[in-house]
Amino acid sequence: MPRPQKILAITGGVGGAKLALGLSKILNSEQLMFAVNVGDDFTHLGLHISPDIDSLTYALAEENNQELGWGRSGETWQFIDTLGSLGGEDWFRLGDKDMALHTRRSQLLGQGTSLTDATAELTRRMGIEHTVAPVSDDPIRTVVQSDRGELAFQHYFVRERCAPAVSGFYFDGMQNATLNPVITAWLADCDGIIICPSNPFVSVAPVIEVPGFLEATAHIPTIAVSPIVAGAAIKGPAAKMMQELNIPATAVAVAEHYQYHYPGLLDGFVIDVSDGESLDAIALPSVAIQSVMKSLEDRIALAERCLAFFEELTT
Repeated sequence: MPRPQKILAITGGVGGAKLALGLSKILNSEQLMFAVNVGDDFTHLGLHISPDIDSLTYALAEENNQELGWGRSGETWQFIDTLGSLGGEDWFRLGDKDMALHTRRSQLLGQGTSLTDATAELTRRMGIEHTVAPVSDDPIRTVVQSDRGELAFQHYFVRERCAPAVSGFYFDGMQNATLNPVITAWLADCDGIIICPSNPFVSVAPVIEVPGFLEATAHIPTIAVSPIVAGAAIKGPAAKMMQELNIPATAVAVAEHYQYHYPGLLDGFVIDVSDGESLDAIALPSVAIQSVMKSLEDRIALAERCLAFFEELTT
């Protein structure tokens, strides 16, 4: 299989955004587009918050907060601290720069602009050339089923700090959602899909389960990078979720999850070198490479290796 010349990268969360940045350093805007999870989106303090879109935006603009691991660099917190002192909700830590982005997005949406066009406007103004496309302009909201009842994703993830034990998930609004036409058009002549190292349950599933997505991508070679390394998630609650769902917290189990729930989706799977002894247990063409990304060089190297992996796959 030749190295693909036009890639769709599926991403959600901080881990996915790391590989996305590496890909953006290799492929130009005519070769690479990002399809982003919107299941984490919610309305807070009267504003439309799009956490995964923002994580990717800050990563591509190279303005992500390296110290915190989330949010924007050079952030200050006067707004949220003052809000808390006045008795307002301060559990979702919105920085002052972050607030400006959410305010502008909300203004655009309030004027009738689609989330796709609002995202395009914001990313352009932040110097990003690649298209960052929400998987749908329709509302899709991840609901976590837990031992404390059903929780909106941000309530589970941030307010409750992932403490509740999960038993499942569903995506409110998914049945009525339409795949973003920008993504549909890109897929018409796309020749490779990379699922970045993102949580398969709450970052990837809300993208690939949008009606029409799997049908539109059935003919396109697809690889995924495991978000689980040596039994742990590099970032986020994926390993904890797997344990609570009685799924082994392993890269092999991630591959099996995709194969069982989305048969035919994956043509290849990427795991970290620390899990290299598991290669024979994966019923897919697989490679073990350095997938823990601590530097920009690591991000670019993983991106290069993923692109090269397509050439090793046989049709």
